[in-house]
Amino acid sequence: MKKTLIAHSPDADDVFMYYAIKFGWVDMDGTLFDNIAEDIQTLNEKALNGVYEIVAISFALYPHIKEDYAPLKTAVSFGDGYGPKVIKRKGATLKRNFKVALSGEHTTNAMLFRIAYPDARITYMNFLDIEQAVLDGKVDAGVLIHESILTYNSELEVEREMWDIWLELSGGGLPLPLGGMAISRSIPLNKAIEYEDTLTKAVHIAREHKHKLSQMLLERSLVRIDAQTLDKYLELYANDDSITLSPIQYKAINKLFEIGYKNGFYDAPTHVEDFMIPCEYREIRNS
Repeated sequence: MKKTLIAHSPDADDVFMYYAIKFGWVDMDGTLFDNIAEDIQTLNEKALNGVYEIVAISFALYPHIKEDYAPLKTAVSFGDGYGPKVIKRKGATLKRNFKVALSGEHTTNAMLFRIAYPDARITYMNFLDIEQAVLDGKVDAGVLIHESILTYNSELEVEREMWDIWLELSGGGLPLPLGGMAISRSIPLNKAIEYEDTLTKAVHIAREHKHKLSQMLLERSLVRIDAQTLDKYLELYANDDSITLSPIQYKAINKLFEIGYKNGFYDAPTHVEDFMIPCEYREIRNS
């Protein structure tokens, strides 16, 4: 059997969306799946270097890898009225050139933040270290992502919601594209279609059996949060809209790419539909 590695982040939504495969609820003929969990910037960097065949990425990274990877239409995370948070110590006043910790140069939140705060002094660090860096005074502020948006220390407060920045830049009416999956173009097209189908089924089954799967993740200490927080978090980032991209989600991704292009983050315009796996190939091949 061919061994296929799925690289995803260690946050609860990615773990939840993958583990229906890990637990054997979904499989693919002739394929043995394995996984590796790394922080999102590490995954972005490895995608830039073509390390993994199937990898979780920040949506803002995709135009940089579009020639080498196709975006998958499943296992996507969007914010809708919520998202990453710019936090600071309670009562602190941020100067124009405040020092801030971000979770990685190629993350979606980093691109939006840099557009909104061009004078901020940025340092990049693992997302798990950002909250403590603010508490310790190493930085004036930080952008919290993943589960930390629900669990941050009571000594901290929100300076600004990334959602509000997104609303201003996008004009409103669209969800905030945060992360998704990409698959290497080195994989034969018929096989890539099978991978996408399998991952889509995994997310669908995970949602159908959310309670049972959540219990299993908690019992095995595969997530960093308690049951109540996990339930809330999954409804934010691994919900029914994560199963397969919708028309409004395509529009949102394209708006993100448009914003990035206008602000000099990309060399050329990108429309995500032009780079998806052409699933019609299967029907043509079998006709």
